[in-house]
Amino acid sequence: MASGEAFAVKDCALIAIATGRKATGLTGLLDNLQRINTDSIYHHFWGGLLSPRFEVREFNNDFAGWVRHSLQEPVLSERLAVIDPGSFANLEELRHELVDIIEERLDESESCRWLRARRQFEFLRSRLVVFDTFLEIARPEELPEVVEKMSTSSIFYHFIDSRRRLNICCDDFSYWLNAFGEEYQELQVELAAFDPFFSSLSQTRKGLARLFHRYFTGGSR
Repeated sequence: MASGEAFAVKDCALIAIATGRKATGLTGLLDNLQRINTDSIYHHFWGGLLSPRFEVREFNNDFAGWVRHSLQEPVLSERLAVIDPGSFANLEELRHELVDIIEERLDESESCRWLRARRQFEFLRSRLVVFDTFLEIARPEELPEVVEKMSTSSIFYHFIDSRRRLNICCDDFSYWLNAFGEEYQELQVELAAFDPFFSSLSQTRKGLARLFHRYFTGGSR
């Protein structure tokens, strides 16, 4: 992206697609995790952010929720619940972490091997459908006002899904700012340190807007 090129704001929707893979116990979950496409792992960690809901998410990934409520295995559930996918370089590393945690628990407790779920786990993957909003940001100074008015799904596309989409594993805002040279390097560092996983998309939007306001205007808003 060349310096001076406008930032085109996009919106998106996530469509869940069945993979046909299911699990009724931990050994089945483990076997599928070792074989499933990483797109499915991505969906079960990040897809819930775009799912409409009225309550706060109890668990930040589907694996932890299923292990707790369907298998009723709280020890493993707690270990899975604290995994932050943003701390891994790629989805393969995240897969290995999931496998290691489950294998460790199976080694600790023989009874875990025989637990049967009240409801089977269905592995899903997702397809992201992208829409053009016809909104453009001409200069970085416009970011504070524009970001706080973005839809939450736009925030997902530009700040979360971009980390998988871009080869350099950064968000779209940082990628755009990089085209201006070193002028906004400090802001890029702050964006890289912003972890959206344990927040709702609306909280992430507020946090980003606050960060941009502080950087460009000195205000906290």
